[in-house]
Amino acid sequence: MQDWAGVFIPLVLFILLSPGLLFQIPGKCRVIEFGNSHTSAVSIIVHAVVFFCFAAIFLVAIGVHIDLGS
Repeated sequence: MQDWAGVFIPLVLFILLSPGLLFQIPGKCRVIEFGNSHTSAVSIIVHAVVFFCFAAIFLVAIGVHIDLGS
């Protein structure tokens, strides 16, 4: 069996944490803006740090494993 957690977890996090898709930190007028579909360089850096933190928590600290197949 192969461990697919290293593929699926970053894929889902990348989709959910894309700046401007669901939310943007920091926004142009507020700290958090929801669904504005805009981005900035600072927002990309913040979302990259959040992505790395969540990926490290799920893959290393918690040790999530997803086994597919036989």
